[in-house]
Amino acid sequence: MQNGEYSNNPYLAHLSEQNNKFYSNSHNNSLKYQPGKSTEESQLEIENASTNFFTGNPYTKQYKDILKKRIQLPVFKKRAEFLNLIHNNQILILVGETGSGKTTQIPQYLTLDLLPHLNGKMIACTQPRRVAATSVAQRVANEMDVQLGEQVGYTIRFEDCTSNNTMLKYLTDGMLLRESMTDPTLSRYSAIILDEAHERTLSTDILMGLIKEISSKRKDLKIVVMSATLEAQKFQKYFNDAPLLMIPGRTYPVEIFYTPEPERDYLDSTVKTALQIHATEPEGDILIFLTGEEEIEDACRKIKLQADRMAQQSNLGPLKVVPLYSSLPPNAQQRIFENAPKAETPDSRPGRKIVVSTNIAETSLTIDGIVYVIDPGFSKQKVYNPRIRVESLLVSPISKAAAQQRAGRAGRTKPGKCFRLYTENAFKDELQEQTYPEILRSNLGTVVLQLKKIGIDDLVHFDFMDPPAPETLMRALELLNYLGALDDDGELTDLGKKMSEFPLDPQMSKSLMESPNHQCSNEILSIMAMLSVPNVFMRPRELQREADAAKVDFAHIDGDHLTLLNVFHAYRGHNSDQNWCWDHFLQYRSLKSADNVRYQLERIMLRLKIEMVSTDFKSPSYYVNIRQAITSGYFMQAAHLERTGHYLTMKDNQVVLLHPSSSLDRKPEWVVYNEFVLTTKNYIRNVTEIRPEWLLDSCPSYYDLSTFPSCEGKRELEKIVLQRIAKEKYLQSRASRKEKSGKSKDKSEKVKDKTKKKKSKDDPERKERKREKKLDSQS
Repeated sequence: MQNGEYSNNPYLAHLSEQNNKFYSNSHNNSLKYQPGKSTEESQLEIENASTNFFTGNPYTKQYKDILKKRIQLPVFKKRAEFLNLIHNNQILILVGETGSGKTTQIPQYLTLDLLPHLNGKMIACTQPRRVAATSVAQRVANEMDVQLGEQVGYTIRFEDCTSNNTMLKYLTDGMLLRESMTDPTLSRYSAIILDEAHERTLSTDILMGLIKEISSKRKDLKIVVMSATLEAQKFQKYFNDAPLLMIPGRTYPVEIFYTPEPERDYLDSTVKTALQIHATEPEGDILIFLTGEEEIEDACRKIKLQADRMAQQSNLGPLKVVPLYSSLPPNAQQRIFENAPKAETPDSRPGRKIVVSTNIAETSLTIDGIVYVIDPGFSKQKVYNPRIRVESLLVSPISKAAAQQRAGRAGRTKPGKCFRLYTENAFKDELQEQTYPEILRSNLGTVVLQLKKIGIDDLVHFDFMDPPAPETLMRALELLNYLGALDDDGELTDLGKKMSEFPLDPQMSKSLMESPNHQCSNEILSIMAMLSVPNVFMRPRELQREADAAKVDFAHIDGDHLTLLNVFHAYRGHNSDQNWCWDHFLQYRSLKSADNVRYQLERIMLRLKIEMVSTDFKSPSYYVNIRQAITSGYFMQAAHLERTGHYLTMKDNQVVLLHPSSSLDRKPEWVVYNEFVLTTKNYIRNVTEIRPEWLLDSCPSYYDLSTFPSCEGKRELEKIVLQRIAKEKYLQSRASRKEKSGKSKDKSEKVKDKTKKKKSKDDPERKERKREKKLDSQS
């Protein structure tokens, strides 16, 4: 775009003026703005200079090496077209295939184009996963040759790696949603990029509705919606026919293989397939998709064990097996980018790297060197049943779109192969086209609370891309009403406003809010922090007995919440020692994270002026108070032990069992639980013993027993209600009798007084004194 056109475009005229100001004050005087150059040419000149445009320091060799690779990315060829579209439109839909470079490059193009730091604003790029937000931010900081946390930073839940200098911020979609609660127009940002929008997470869907609304109020806000699938038309239609930019991926052909028959055990088949590829296929790394941490660690262990045996029998190259899941420490996550091991001798075969990952590697992260992909066809998906109020992670078949994404990972560096461990007919006939959006299969309690805090009261007419089921919305409103966050008219209460400040589930927030009333806010704070991090207990397969014995040392007789509190106190008592954690089979990273989470939550509590108190540890009521505070938040998640030996959840009458990981060595009659887990059976996890009367006290409106189905638990509660009624009647009758006896006492006292007076008149001594007095007067 030539300089002559700036006069007709106020936006570009403003940009030209800002560029002139910045360049004239720049550390690098050779970069002054030159009329007649396109914005893209100016950007390229900045990138190719010898001095860093943002820091004033000379560029490092790493920057120059990375820059050569950046220029080769497919997105680079579309740079001028992208800038032209974003200058002339407020909203842009960008579809970039896997490996196109959109996640790392588009935010940088906007940063150089808008120069957000000059007007005190930032550019935000959202990611659906924390791992992606942190790893991509680190990569972009390297590409811009700046320190992570300065010009480029990230924000994820309970972790803020930004500063006053930050101009480009990667953050999870949930964090941007939380920011909108305090800044409804997102005034801190000049541009917002919604990346991986095709994943349709709960927060992304809400954000799209909010940003669409904000865009009509803020015409200066630039919005880029980036996707990796072909649902572009749906996004275009939703965003009022916004223009579309397609960026091809840098992919090679991928050969697809299916199994002739369905596999009985996909984990076992995955391990065998990986070893077979290692033994027979040419050089190239392997990417395996599994559903969760336990499966991934199990597969890594089996692959390593069998690979070592095979290496002894044949001349195979060395093998490096690397896990990848969200709860891994950042340094362990970075191992996926390391090179494969080299051949041990000039004559031996080259080594190979195997990355075993969750579906995070589908789109959020790109790993170079992958030539072979093993796809069992499953992933963990959140599923919510509003009728029984149960939300669980279930292992479910993936969609065709997800299968194509996985296969595309094999063609990044050269022609690849994808081994699908299911039949071709299953792919064609049984897999759905797209994954159902999370908003259609989630509990919306937290979302409704956030929307209410933002000021959106008409939830039914909120502009969702895919509106949730009315029943799910009603359940969320019902939950918040019982918790006291919403009044009977659906308006946010003062309690609800405070609860929305916490980045926690509403039940957790309610327990924190109620904790000062039970004199245990410090303890509840620690418990909620422990529940907000990955499992702190390690249980290695080869040391299960030792790990279980170590866990018993922390176990509390009343349940898992108090066991977690014991662990946290012990961790703090041993000065957060990593070696101590290792010796006691505890995850140091999880405990360190819990410590950080507790600090963040404590800051919120102090800001809200919630009293930080504790009961004396030696007091008999110490643990009782904590259990009562937990019940005040989780009264809707209670279960009663039936005579048959299993538990029945209250009101929903779901048959459940205590989770095998529970520290309870007995079956208490009444419990509350933190999580309902659906696996081979229905389990309740993180369980604590309670007293039934606490349930009635926590929320009398919820425990209106006339609405409960018949069960032993209901009958027990009815007995307590009847006992309370009988006791109340007894106390009333006693008070009534006391009052009557008081009145009769008053009457008897009056009679006594009259009698006294009468008696006093007949008193002989009085008569004698009167007679003497009369004689004296006569004399």
